[in-house]
Amino acid sequence: MKYHPIEPRLFAENRQRLRDKLKPNSLAVFHSNDIMPTNADGTMRFRQNNDLFYLSGIDQEESILVLFPDAHDPKHREILFVRETNEHIAVWEGHKYTKEEATQTSGIATVYWTHQFERTLQLLMAECESVYLNTNEHTRATIEVETRDARFIKWCRERYPLHPYLRVAPIMQNLRAIKSAPEVELIQQACNITEKGFRRVLSFIKPGVWEYEIEAELYHEFLRNRSRGPAYEPIIASGANACVLHYVDNNQPCRDGDLLLMDVAAEYANYASDLTRTVPVNGRFTRRQRQVYDAVLRVLNEAKKMLVTGNLWDDYHKEVGKIMESELIGLGLLDAAEVRKQDPDKPLYKKYFMHGTSHFLGLDVHDVGDKYRKFEPGMVFTCEPGIYIREEGLGIRLENNILITPTGNLDLMATIPIEAEEIEALMNRR
Repeated sequence: MKYHPIEPRLFAENRQRLRDKLKPNSLAVFHSNDIMPTNADGTMRFRQNNDLFYLSGIDQEESILVLFPDAHDPKHREILFVRETNEHIAVWEGHKYTKEEATQTSGIATVYWTHQFERTLQLLMAECESVYLNTNEHTRATIEVETRDARFIKWCRERYPLHPYLRVAPIMQNLRAIKSAPEVELIQQACNITEKGFRRVLSFIKPGVWEYEIEAELYHEFLRNRSRGPAYEPIIASGANACVLHYVDNNQPCRDGDLLLMDVAAEYANYASDLTRTVPVNGRFTRRQRQVYDAVLRVLNEAKKMLVTGNLWDDYHKEVGKIMESELIGLGLLDAAEVRKQDPDKPLYKKYFMHGTSHFLGLDVHDVGDKYRKFEPGMVFTCEPGIYIREEGLGIRLENNILITPTGNLDLMATIPIEAEEIEALMNRR
């Protein structure tokens, strides 16, 4: 791993919060993600299962965590299984966790090799009354590949059919929605790396530069600051490409007079940041571009004020929609009379602002969380309004990451340039 070691107290406290939510005499099992194949003998880069990482800090394939708070033998109340290494693995793949290193990383005293899992589980299943199994229950997930978790669920139910099985995902979603201070520090580090990348490209962008060249500059800055790279597939969209919300081709030249929308941010220690900025390719906004840019920025600033303790997701988005309506009327894109007559279930502003304003942020870019839960201190949200005018080939989105606090909120990207004048000044300081 490129990132600095994380204090294992974070993972120990996360495990304690989960133990407090489990039913008496139950155990919970968490598996690492698979290493996914590409073609022939190739593989994709490994990315740890976020729930396993949240509870253990273990960032290695073929790892398993078992929590059994009421186990009779104290050493079996939390068990970590890691892949046993050998000389062949060391030569071909490199270093793997020793048992001592796994304990040092996770704070878990009992560490076994993965090949000992089935026999150990057999002993524990004879003792426990119910079993929590993990699944990906994100409401936006589309799952077409069978995961290690899914295979284990089938195996476990066939092997132990008389145990009652429970879902651990709702509990994990509840816990992960509230970030502890160490987690906020990791997200802040991701934001700080993102800022370095953004400041780097401001002096690089000019007419004739290709979108992928900007992407490369960002990768360079992210990696040299201990990030694995972007937290998600980068969007580097110039001109009309900015009106394609998930444009990821990044293969077009940046032309004089166009805007460039960059939705790209670094991860750090598996924690995500999520930034969007829109800048003029030639370093100067046109009058129309500046009008739309300032409108989006005003919506962002007003929306941030509503990301506070006690607010509700749907109420928040409804109010942001009203602010956006006003701005779109001011830009001549909507007619006030038509807005008054609109179907409330099909607001007219959706033609120009068709996505949500915020989502949870954490170990996932679109992190887990309950949209019906009131905002609470420790939640981290994106705030990302945009206006997309396809007939003008003009798309502008601005996005920062906001931590809700007991007394308001904290913008984790407050130091990243966003005002039009500062953007222009930095782009013209060559």
